[in-house]
Amino acid sequence: MPSIHVYFLPELVRAEAVAGSCCVVIDVLRATTTIIEALAAGAASVAPCLTIEDARTRHAEFGPDAAVLGGERGGRPIAGFDLGNSPAEYTNTRVSGRAVVLTTTNGTKALVHCRAAREILVAAFINLSAVTENLCKVASTQTINIICAGTDGIITREDVLMAGAIVAGLNLPEDLLNDQALLARDAWLEVAADRSAVDLAARLTEVMRESRGGRNLIEIGMAADIELAARIDRQAITPAYDAKRGLITSGEERA
Repeated sequence: MPSIHVYFLPELVRAEAVAGSCCVVIDVLRATTTIIEALAAGAASVAPCLTIEDARTRHAEFGPDAAVLGGERGGRPIAGFDLGNSPAEYTNTRVSGRAVVLTTTNGTKALVHCRAAREILVAAFINLSAVTENLCKVASTQTINIICAGTDGIITREDVLMAGAIVAGLNLPEDLLNDQALLARDAWLEVAADRSAVDLAARLTEVMRESRGGRNLIEIGMAADIELAARIDRQAITPAYDAKRGLITSGEERA
């Protein structure tokens, strides 16, 4: 019977173990939030790359002006790249009609880790309802693996909460959930309990500011990214990663 598995880090599930399943990749601060924002702003696609060298090579393959080069190391923009990893940078003016070649410390690694999956979806709080609705369509027939990117091999609270929000939204019997799915769901329900949408966004911002990833962003002057990442349902797309082509697209063709 299909089940819902949450993994708090990619390292907690073997890459081959997700083969044939539907995978959901989460890196709230900030890769998946940035990918969603870029595609919502009109980017033709996003090409996730593991290394800076891979990204530069892939960028050159697109040809002049066909792609922008974005990413970070240690949260900071990479020298010589067009953009960093702030979702606010990926505006219509900068990315519309162009591919985005992206390399990040954690999120792009998590995406590539899931390359054997049948389908790979990109999730963050800003597309929570959209991704949950898509998963509802397959939950009865496919195993769903929700992969949290973490930070440098350490579990992050914001990714766990996002995973829990998805699990809560699917509302499946507990015997279909692994222990990490139950832990994530319960953590989310505690944060979300009896809160209006406005109160929840404020609470999420507060929680993420207190997390390791949030503190890192505050330290480098990127605190505004935390507030943007907490805007639940800001976007209505569910990007999908085609590992064979190495491209993430908006997923609107599946609607």
